[in-house]
Amino acid sequence: MIHFDETPCTRFSLKKDLTDEVWALFRKRAKIPADMDALTALENLHLVMDGQMTHAGAWLLARDIRKFTTSADAACALFMGTDKVRILDRRGFDHDVYSMINEVVAYILSKINIEYIIKHVKREERPELPEEALREAVVNALVHRDYRSTANVQVYIFKDRVEIVSPGGLPAGMTEADLGVKSIPRNPLLFGMLYRMEAVEHIGSGIRRIRNLCREYGVTEPSIEVSEHWFTVIFPRPNVQSEDDAFAGAPEVTPEVTPEVTPEVQSMLSVLDGEMSRLDIMGALGLSDEKHFRQHYQQTAIRLGLIEMTLPDKPRSRNQRYRLTDKGKQLLKGGKA
Repeated sequence: MIHFDETPCTRFSLKKDLTDEVWALFRKRAKIPADMDALTALENLHLVMDGQMTHAGAWLLARDIRKFTTSADAACALFMGTDKVRILDRRGFDHDVYSMINEVVAYILSKINIEYIIKHVKREERPELPEEALREAVVNALVHRDYRSTANVQVYIFKDRVEIVSPGGLPAGMTEADLGVKSIPRNPLLFGMLYRMEAVEHIGSGIRRIRNLCREYGVTEPSIEVSEHWFTVIFPRPNVQSEDDAFAGAPEVTPEVTPEVTPEVQSMLSVLDGEMSRLDIMGALGLSDEKHFRQHYQQTAIRLGLIEMTLPDKPRSRNQRYRLTDKGKQLLKGGKA
């Protein structure tokens, strides 16, 4: 049986779309030896077959995934209240699948409440919902979705819940009773590559792991809704009593330290992978307003000592890149900034 992710993606040009920059980032993520040429490596990984990039390869090497599969992007929205009447914020993500996983998770975390707990000399960051469970649900949505569908992955953040919706019901051969017990990847080539890239941590344990993580975290387990064309994971939001509770946006700190790290800066740190240009960071965040990015993301992160320029003596250089400082890395690991 040939799966859709293994079929040729005729829209992908090995000559035009497989740029040095795209390859360098993918090679690093996939742990490919530096001395191996791109085509040989991609053929060995079965991402290129008979001289043509597969759909899985295109989705992992895309700068704009919609160029190769129109509806392969992810759309996120924050709503006022418990229905879709009033939209407070929306964001679309259309990079490669690996990047979108991080981008969507960062977006969710930037919109839900986060508590900072000071323990001795370290700070523990505690989102209202377990980040690992959210990530697992996002991975499942992007990896196991039906890419032949004309719909995209959708994330809805309401006052009382977070919904992660992916097109395509259960794969053939699975029933709802199998959830958390059996696993049949709809896109096995894509899934295997993301496991190699460590975006997928545990094979065949998605739903079960999500439930266990929520139970261990002390929050209500998510509910699962399955139809012929959709698969939805619904996380109830804990302890939300009012609109202000749901959309406060500012971290809560225990006991007496007020962090300067805003959700914007936190999301920037989450997507910063190695050394990245300003435009690449903006792209990863789904931003287009350079002034807004400089004021609310870049300058604040530099001022706090969380990121640094690779060419500090040439701040306006076209070759300028940004990277995490040791302080920024420590913050991401949950240490005290």
